Amino acid sequence: QALAYFEQLKISPDAWQVCAEALAQRTYSDDHIKFFCFQVLEHQVKYKYSELTTVQQQLIRETLISWLQAQMLNPQPEKTFIRNKAAQVFALLFVTEYLTRWPKFFFDILSVVDLNPRGVDLYLRILMAIDSELVDRDVVHTSEASNFPLIEARRNTLIKDTMREQCIPNLVESWYQILQNYQYTNSEVTCQCLEVVGAYVSWIDLSLIANDRFINMLLGHMSIEVLREEACDCLFEIVNKGMDPVDKMKLVESLCQVLQSAGFFSIDQEEDVDFLARFSKLVNGMGQSLIVSWTKLIKNGDIKNAQEALQAIETKVALMLQLLIHEDDDISSNIIGFCYDYLHILKQLTVLSEQQKANVEAIMLAVMKKLTYDEEYNFENEGEDEAMFVEYRKQLKLLLDRLAQVSPELLLASVRRVFSSTLQNWQTTRFMEVEVAIRLLYMLAEALPVSHGAHFSGDVSKASALQDMMRTLVTSGVSSYQHTSVTLEFFETVVRYEKFFTVEPQHIPCVLMAFLDHRGLRHSSAKVRSRAAYLFSRFVKSLNKQMNPFIEDILNRIQDLLELSPPENGYQSLLSSDDQLFIYETAGVLIVNSEYPAERKQALMRNLLTPLMEKFKILLEKLMLAQDEERQASLADCLNHAVGFASRTSKAFSNKQTVKQCGCSEVYLDCLQTFLPALSCPLQKDILRSGVRTFLHRMIICLEEEVLPFIPSASEHMLKDCEAKDLQEFIPLINQITAKFKIQVSPFLQQMFMPLLHAIFEVLLRPAEENDQSAALEKQMLRRSYFAFLQTVTGSGMSEVIANQGAENVERVLVTVIQGAVEYPDPIAQKTCFIILSKLVELWGGKDGPVGFADFVYKHIVPACFLAPLKQTFDLADAQTVL
Repeated sequence: QALAYFEQLKISPDAWQVCAEALAQRTYSDDHIKFFCFQVLEHQVKYKYSELTTVQQQLIRETLISWLQAQMLNPQPEKTFIRNKAAQVFALLFVTEYLTRWPKFFFDILSVVDLNPRGVDLYLRILMAIDSELVDRDVVHTSEASNFPLIEARRNTLIKDTMREQCIPNLVESWYQILQNYQYTNSEVTCQCLEVVGAYVSWIDLSLIANDRFINMLLGHMSIEVLREEACDCLFEIVNKGMDPVDKMKLVESLCQVLQSAGFFSIDQEEDVDFLARFSKLVNGMGQSLIVSWTKLIKNGDIKNAQEALQAIETKVALMLQLLIHEDDDISSNIIGFCYDYLHILKQLTVLSEQQKANVEAIMLAVMKKLTYDEEYNFENEGEDEAMFVEYRKQLKLLLDRLAQVSPELLLASVRRVFSSTLQNWQTTRFMEVEVAIRLLYMLAEALPVSHGAHFSGDVSKASALQDMMRTLVTSGVSSYQHTSVTLEFFETVVRYEKFFTVEPQHIPCVLMAFLDHRGLRHSSAKVRSRAAYLFSRFVKSLNKQMNPFIEDILNRIQDLLELSPPENGYQSLLSSDDQLFIYETAGVLIVNSEYPAERKQALMRNLLTPLMEKFKILLEKLMLAQDEERQASLADCLNHAVGFASRTSKAFSNKQTVKQCGCSEVYLDCLQTFLPALSCPLQKDILRSGVRTFLHRMIICLEEEVLPFIPSASEHMLKDCEAKDLQEFIPLINQITAKFKIQVSPFLQQMFMPLLHAIFEVLLRPAEENDQSAALEKQMLRRSYFAFLQTVTGSGMSEVIANQGAENVERVLVTVIQGAVEYPDPIAQKTCFIILSKLVELWGGKDGPVGFADFVYKHIVPACFLAPLKQTFDLADAQTVL
């Protein structure tokens, strides 16, 4: 009953008073009601506080303090979610009142809580909530300043300044007392307090914390198992604080000395990986801080201190390497930043010492080892752990790239050594070692960059090393290794180094066979088959000149992979339809780039496309007769694939000229005549139209004006029973035709201009539910497409198409453009509309313009230029729009 009463209360303007009373007098014991009361107060303080009288504001303050006092006496503490919500309300009231009516906020709270553990818990939660109001929100919103009012940012700065002056020393003292009192008796409160210190240290005077008594206590906590993770994080925040480079160096060094003498640098003695992950983060922070100090000192010309800083950095490298090579990836990942920055320093030094060279080699070996998959990695069903390892590998790759900048010769020699020894005995080596050996060769391509992949020319020693490794890769037989990760890495690498095959073309046949047999496109793993299809297409395209001797053989071998598998044959195709797209594209590229005469090319292209056309006709008839909706959908899918495959073969052509030279125009015109009847099919219209439309886009490029006779009837079918999405996808086709053929399609445009506009207006005027987001978005996108169409027409010198639609229609079109420019809060559409208007003024603004246009300019266009920028939604920050 009480809950129902409070639910009703929500809408009442006096709700906060009832809630305040309920909290102050502890009327209800139900947790949900207490939480609800705090929620109502939170809303009141956040949004309506200024509407309250001084007495009412005083009541809220008193309510919160009396609730806090009651917590000291409660036999049981409140649930965590209630304490957190209460802390948020305290924090909101603090940022609202501290500078004006409640300067003694902290004094009042501390006098209530004293050192009572329950009170301390709430006090610390309030401090964290205040920090997130003052600091976290600044960080979140500075990137989107328009959403975070400047006033609020200034207020937060003022609060922090005032706190530094008035109460921070007292707060720091209270933290010290809490830590001292509870470090051995209440680990939960101690950890909370360490978290508070870590949060506040970024914006208070560091000397209040970075002093002997505090640091010694924190170092003491490092030896207490339940506290050490939080103590580590707290030290990390202290080390991360910006300060004078020499002072920072001294602070880090003194910390390191104590940690080292306490045995923390002996990583192999430590079994707690959670602690080591935090410790690794701390060492990373110390290392990066020293590097920042070194950089500043070098910049300031303080060579003596810079030398000391470099010495300090060097003494941490052994520890860094221990953490980098640790078997736990989180521990290793946390130290990568220090490692990366250290290599950046070495890159700037003119000469490396023997020790530094040894460090570089040690980092290199660590990276190579850590790149290796472990036994537990699940290749068939990759989950969260696998995704994390993939991310970790990306970090290691950045380290490898940085190593290449410091010492490319050393990296090349190290990779060559690992690669050669592994591939010599690949049959008896574990998969992860074989994979990483090939992976390292693959990574060298980016680590040792060259222009246009020319790895096999220029620097002779580098070229011959890479050439040797590639020769070993393709002749060793490792492509037969029975693990998907090795197979995939093999294919990725041969495609990455395709230029190798122009230097040693004798290896092309064996790589082609690997792609075409059970190692690639016919592998037992769908994942390998899918990737091989994409890589095969890239391999063939990049080596098209070298492919000539193998074309017929390849086409024969991929014949079965080109099969269109209709739903009823129950035969599960080796490749998905997406993968087959790559195979069709490859077949097209092979035929078009071959050295055969035009008749042979035409015959081969016809052999490729005729089975698709025949299947298409049969399937379309079946679809017309199909009753079951599921069957209709699968047939339509199959028809769509057929059109998509034919489209994809045309990617081998760049323009009509190349199609003509190959004698392939007729084949594609036959395809057009085969596919267009699908537009009049009343079933599964969306999917069929989409496929045919894409094919038309391609044919406009490949056949140019030969397509034009087909466009009117195709357009007529596509405009029947339209939805917003259909129109939105149809308009780009008309835009493409208009921009390409201009005056040639003027009669067609004249004829279909108003039918297209009527279809668009009809969809835009359809009523929709007020909160139907997807319908609103569809209409917005259609509106953009409509304006883009008008822009194409006016920009292609076809404005007479609009002018010839009759005065009433012209005015209707112009009014919609004015609406688009002024009324719709859509910057993209507005920009397009102003482009259209300025083009029309340029074309029709003189004496020869349509009758009444000059009037329209002064009545509508000129006012629009003033009305639009006055709208709240107009983006004056975007220079393009203003222009």
